[in-house]
Amino acid sequence: MNRTLVKTPLARVADVILVIRDENVILDTDLALLYGVETRALIQAVKRNDRRFPLDFMFQLTRKEFDALRSQFVISKGRGGRRHLPYAFTEHGAIMAANVLNNERAVEASVQVVRAFVKLRQMLASNAELSRKLDGLEKKYDRQFKIVFDAIRQLMTAPRTEAKPIGFRAGARKK
Repeated sequence: MNRTLVKTPLARVADVILVIRDENVILDTDLALLYGVETRALIQAVKRNDRRFPLDFMFQLTRKEFDALRSQFVISKGRGGRRHLPYAFTEHGAIMAANVLNNERAVEASVQVVRAFVKLRQMLASNAELSRKLDGLEKKYDRQFKIVFDAIRQLMTAPRTEAKPIGFRAGARKK
C-alpha cells in the first residue's frame, strides 16, 4: 500500500513562516492560501482596514528582499507573476487579517497560525536558554572542556545543506 505523508495544519503553517527583517512573517500569498481567499482579496481587505495594520503587523517587501526570496526559492520571473511586491504579515498581522476577512476558514486557520508562531518562539527561547547555560559552564570549567563546548555549539547551529544534483547523468553506472 502506497502511503503519502500528510502534514498536520500546524506543520503546514510552520513551513511558510519566514524570517525577514529579523521578524517571523508569512507572505501574503501563503496567508491567503491558508485563509482560503485569493491574494488580491486579502490585500483589498487589508487596504480597506489600513488603520488595523501598523508597520509592526505588516510591511511590504523591498525589491531587493523580493529578489533575494525569488533566488532562494527559485521563483520564475516569467509572465503571469506578481505585479506588486508582496506583503509580509507578522503574527499579529496574520490574526488581524483573519478578523477583517471574517470567513469561517480564516478564523479556524488563524488558530493554527498562532500556534505555529508560539511554537517557533518557544524553540528560539529554548535554544537561547541552552546557550546561556553553556556560557555559564564554560566560565565554570577550565580550558580542557573547550573542545566539548565548541562541539555542542556546532550541534546547536542549523546545518547548511547543499542541494544535491538531480536527474540522469550520462555515463553513470549502477553498482
